[in-house]
Amino acid sequence: MEFDSCVGILGFGVEGQSTLRFLVREGATKIVVMDKNPVTLPELPASVSVKVVSGENYLDGLSECKIVVRSAGIYPMSPELFKFQREGGELTSQAEIFFEAVEESSIIGVTGTLGKGSTVSMIRHILNHAGEPCVIGGNFGVPMLDLLADADQDRINILELSSFQLMTLSTSPHVGVVLKVSSEHLDWHKTVEEYRDAKANLVRYQKRGDVCVFFQDAEPTKNIANQSQGQKFAFGHYKGATVWIDGETLRLGNAELRLSDCKTRGVYQLENMAAATLATLAEGVDINTIFEALKTYETLPLRMEFRGEIAGIEFYNDSYATRPDATMAAVKSMKRPFSLILGGSEKNADFAEMFGVIAGLENLKSIAFIGATAERMKVAAEEAKVNVPMEIFPGLEAAFDRCTEIGNGGAVLMSPACASFGLFKNYKVRGEVFNKLVEEFRAMQTGHVN
Repeated sequence: MEFDSCVGILGFGVEGQSTLRFLVREGATKIVVMDKNPVTLPELPASVSVKVVSGENYLDGLSECKIVVRSAGIYPMSPELFKFQREGGELTSQAEIFFEAVEESSIIGVTGTLGKGSTVSMIRHILNHAGEPCVIGGNFGVPMLDLLADADQDRINILELSSFQLMTLSTSPHVGVVLKVSSEHLDWHKTVEEYRDAKANLVRYQKRGDVCVFFQDAEPTKNIANQSQGQKFAFGHYKGATVWIDGETLRLGNAELRLSDCKTRGVYQLENMAAATLATLAEGVDINTIFEALKTYETLPLRMEFRGEIAGIEFYNDSYATRPDATMAAVKSMKRPFSLILGGSEKNADFAEMFGVIAGLENLKSIAFIGATAERMKVAAEEAKVNVPMEIFPGLEAAFDRCTEIGNGGAVLMSPACASFGLFKNYKVRGEVFNKLVEEFRAMQTGHVN
């Protein structure tokens, strides 16, 4: 793609700023940055002219552009963007540019409703263990166009790809991994069908020599996998899968990996481990190397992260659980009696299935609700006949204090099932606050209070 005419950058968050760096490297000299929010530009070469169009009418900048690079969070089906394309403009994205720039055979793409970050990091861990050069990018880690700054033709590019990034993609990677797909981002996508159709682009354009790894237990995932022309390898909890999750053990032929032999916690992680196993087998890594690597893999921060045991209470930080599906997986992994912190900002998620699962947990002892969803979640829990003490708190600190009353032999799990906005800037800040509360609790128990 040539950038010798005026190029637009639509959205100037982390990805948009990466796009600007890429365009400058590619020799673009006339750029229009469009964002609803105020824009602060970095220092640029004198040869580069950048115009900023911000505020409510930021899309007015489209009229000056021949090519526009859409940031993933910008919905591509707006009337303004349709008009731009009807009048001869070209709309593209980081994902589309990246797939044009590198060989599809060097890409492992991972998508799904939950587990993407853990799975791509497991794939990287296995490949590193096997001595294979690789890098992570996309929705996790480094923006894709930043990867092109030092592209290595021999490395494997492991990409976490969201529905936002996949929605306009018309090329599929050599290895496509489709984790459990349910519904998500319905505050952005118009329908569940649109969300799942975007996910399907990961494997829709695969050829016969490509590989589609998929979770066979979820019907939406199976439907997506059926759109691939590649070789299909399934993982799941039933015999017949290529990698079978047998209780707390992974099985592939005569090879097995027990979760008890691994550093990572949470039975739900076996699904991610199975997906990573099949993806790296497709890259030529042998099963013994894969299982040995997974034994040393450590959980990502804020993904069911064990923060220690203090005064007989275990603490788990699952702040990354911004969806009911993620929380369902987390609560089913708890072994001890536990107290649960739920709630956050409103994304209009349906909590019925989650509370149906929670209602069946014998080891759940109490729920503390926080955030904008607290009232609605409490009602949903009552409708599902959740029969434990439930209380709404004004913030995380008060909820945390109440949960620590579970006492010796118990556990506290924060797995909110919601985004964090309103109370916190993002899930990372929420997780940091939880960790700080854990350390303050530790200090109180040991008498080392500042």
